[in-house]
Amino acid sequence: MWNASRMTTQSERVDAYAETARYHRPWYWYDWANSAFVTTVGTVLFGPYITTVAKEAACPGISSDDKCSTPLYVVPAAEGLPGWVSTLALVAVTVLLALLVVGIVAYVRGTRVPVRPAAVVVPLALAAVVLVLTAPLDPGSIAPYTVTLATIASALILIVIGAIADRSRRPARLLGLFAWVGSAATIGLFFLVGTNWRFGAAMMIIASISLGGSLVVYDAILCRVASPDDRDRVSSRGWALGYLGGGLLLAINLVIVSAPDLVGASTETAVRVSLLSAGLWWGVFTLIPVIGMWSLRGTPAGELDAPRAGMVRGSVAQLGHTFRDLRNYPNTLLFLLAYLFFNDGIQTVITSSSLYGSEQLGFGQSQLIALILVVQFVAFGGALLFGWLAGRWGAWRTILRSLIAWGAIVVAAFFLPAEAFVPFVVLGVLIGIVLGGSQALSRSLFSQLVPHTREAEFFALYQAMERGTSWFGAFLFGFVHQVTHSYRPAIVALIIFFVLGYVLLRRVDVRQGILDAGNEIPRVV
Repeated sequence: MWNASRMTTQSERVDAYAETARYHRPWYWYDWANSAFVTTVGTVLFGPYITTVAKEAACPGISSDDKCSTPLYVVPAAEGLPGWVSTLALVAVTVLLALLVVGIVAYVRGTRVPVRPAAVVVPLALAAVVLVLTAPLDPGSIAPYTVTLATIASALILIVIGAIADRSRRPARLLGLFAWVGSAATIGLFFLVGTNWRFGAAMMIIASISLGGSLVVYDAILCRVASPDDRDRVSSRGWALGYLGGGLLLAINLVIVSAPDLVGASTETAVRVSLLSAGLWWGVFTLIPVIGMWSLRGTPAGELDAPRAGMVRGSVAQLGHTFRDLRNYPNTLLFLLAYLFFNDGIQTVITSSSLYGSEQLGFGQSQLIALILVVQFVAFGGALLFGWLAGRWGAWRTILRSLIAWGAIVVAAFFLPAEAFVPFVVLGVLIGIVLGGSQALSRSLFSQLVPHTREAEFFALYQAMERGTSWFGAFLFGFVHQVTHSYRPAIVALIIFFVLGYVLLRRVDVRQGILDAGNEIPRVV
């Protein structure tokens, strides 16, 4: 809670923000660097390409326009197992996951814990492994299921990364480490050929986890280099530059995929070259923020609340302290819960848009890349626009209004006629307007609710919601498609995430949450 010792540090923080303002520009560049993976790989090419590879593995020789219902298995030998094995594993995962959530919530509230979370983790992991290895997979659902697996793994890994990141003496070095591992995995997608969909899924999982780890460090740095009054502007500019960079590479890839003869390749090879370019872009441009922020120091060990026990043991102790301490920040916790839902909807719309456009609406790769390119450049302006609106209305009110727009967008997507490209473009423009702003302002608003010196810990929880719990949306999208054999009900089902997110966000008392965290209240809340 707010106390005198925290108030005495306010003037010191003002001086620190003035000193670190020089890091704003290199900080922006990591949005530029990682956006190539998010757009070219995650949003446009990976889903349709691995779906084509999976269809070829399940139904050799099938046309890309035809449906394939032959199931695939991570372990081919699992095809001979009775169906109750995967069904039992699914039930076990569902029950154990529910127990884990209940245990964590009780732990945070300080009430009697019905089941110790630590006692659930190992059985849950084992049941999840059995489910992944034995479940029959629809070829058309391989892409969303890959996202599901990647984000579940992220939920467990990123929280630990956050505790370690707060103890890192040089945050830029840790940022570069995660970024370059993700870059290498993305480059590996160039070798995804034939029917080897398992290799492609593995590379995507590694790249996604690495991206999440790098963003934990990156987002935490925002709290160190930007004052409360500057964070909406700085965060929005970062997002805007990211959309610009991602759009530029996407424009180049649009030319390559639309006219593969220019590089003397087939369409498949052109797609693989585009995936390769995204990995190289990510790795090379990460040099700018790493070098530019190399002298930025992390939190001194003495400022951390957890016992000083070295990097790893101290991080684990700090992680336990974070969960116990969450009850002191009820509005921060409520924001995270709201963010869990509405960001699930946003992320699933982003990652599934190309799959919806190609499989349900019948558009080709060049059309999809052109549309995403339009969204990218519109989102550049949208992020700046929402940064300006937040200066007038406050980030909280601006995000709430964006969620209303997101709900309208998924409903409109349900009614889009097949092969009608103009209405699809109009919808894409609307997505671009709200996309950058809602994400940039969520990041800056959360930074106001984070306790000083524990930024990476709390941003790890934030990234766990963004990267590690968006499997709810991806799973729902894949499951509804598998049941209905149509992507239309799958896309409109996502509205539930925006409704729940809106209702929960309305209950957040932002001003009190900022005071609870011991932070300075910005001019407009």
